[in-house]
Amino acid sequence: MQNATPPCLDSFCRLDRLGLTVTEQIVHPDHSVLVCTPTTPASPCPTCAGPGARHDTVVRKLAHVPFGWKPTILQVLVPRYRCRPCGRVWRHDVRAAAPTRGKLSRDAVTLAVKHIVIDRLSIARIAAILGVAWNTCSDAILAAADELLFNDPTRLDGVTTVGVDEHVWRHTRFGDKFVTVVIDLTPTRTNTGTSRLLAVVEGRSKQALKQWLQLQSEAFRDGIEIVAMDGFTGYKSATVETIDDVTTVMDPFHVVALAGEKLDRCRQRLQQETLGHRGRSGDPLYGIRRIARTRAALLTKKQWFRLLNVFDEDCHTPFAVSWEAYQRIIDAYRAPTTVEGKQIMTALIDTLKSGLPAALEEIRTLGRTLHRRRDDILAFFDHPGTSNGPTEALCESGSGWSGTGRSGWMSVVS
Repeated sequence: MQNATPPCLDSFCRLDRLGLTVTEQIVHPDHSVLVCTPTTPASPCPTCAGPGARHDTVVRKLAHVPFGWKPTILQVLVPRYRCRPCGRVWRHDVRAAAPTRGKLSRDAVTLAVKHIVIDRLSIARIAAILGVAWNTCSDAILAAADELLFNDPTRLDGVTTVGVDEHVWRHTRFGDKFVTVVIDLTPTRTNTGTSRLLAVVEGRSKQALKQWLQLQSEAFRDGIEIVAMDGFTGYKSATVETIDDVTTVMDPFHVVALAGEKLDRCRQRLQQETLGHRGRSGDPLYGIRRIARTRAALLTKKQWFRLLNVFDEDCHTPFAVSWEAYQRIIDAYRAPTTVEGKQIMTALIDTLKSGLPAALEEIRTLGRTLHRRRDDILAFFDHPGTSNGPTEALCESGSGWSGTGRSGWMSVVS
């Protein structure tokens, strides 16, 4: 069915800013079609810049922003011209309406990016809204991300603090399932904004991060002052070998998590040694497994009694010592001042670095790790606010990236 096109349809459909005007409107049961022609002036011959005469017309179909509940298709009548001096044939330039070889109008691409970034819709849902195939929608979003985010020459300007962490990208048996995520922490450290994604590099290794840093400009590397990371020494080696005069900071989350892991292993070992089986309901060590990982200042009186009853057993002494070390690490990061926190952490590292009995095997291992990464751990107290928390948050919510097609994102951000 054909309908008359009101004069305001160009502005209502926002086609005037795309360099198009509507000449006909066709409404179908499942979609609408707007027949358009370009309003921009014709360009001269690309070869000799000579004048051209109208040769013929080709039709280019573009998915546009839907109006109502039906997809909207732009049927653009694109003129072709023939050069009089050299005979070359070329098309009218409609790049204001859509990217070269694109199947979505620029407004439709913007809508798709907003849907996936803000509304967290899947590619399949966005494709259904626009009335296009999944691959068509995915390719358009990836091209827009490449153009808007990663081809911006000023994207890395002003970055002084970055966070590095790994993330499980694939859950299959094939290919490297880990990626290295690089985050700009400068806004959060200076309280000027939120962190932002800089790169997702395939692999979790020293070489993966080192290659990405080497691909960046020398000005970017010279501007990096602080790199926050976990306990993986490969990231530290890649950083210090690539960037001069950089401070590496081991994130508090990973230090506390490391101590908590040793506490759990100590509890599990003593469970086997004392009762000969894994933890079961009613076992003393199994019953306080969550209480032991809670900060002491947050424990209730009942929880304290349950915890102290376990500590009173001589066979549980290694667990009590491990719990004390775990709590001291938490106290260091929760101290009123960074000076006091650094003093607590320094004293703990000095205490655990040597001379511990063999019965405290988990704490001995923890002490060696803390001593080896001493400078990185204490650097946090000299640079307060340098937390890898935003990186952890992004990695934990990284499942939302899968809506863009994992192989596609990797090609963009690597």
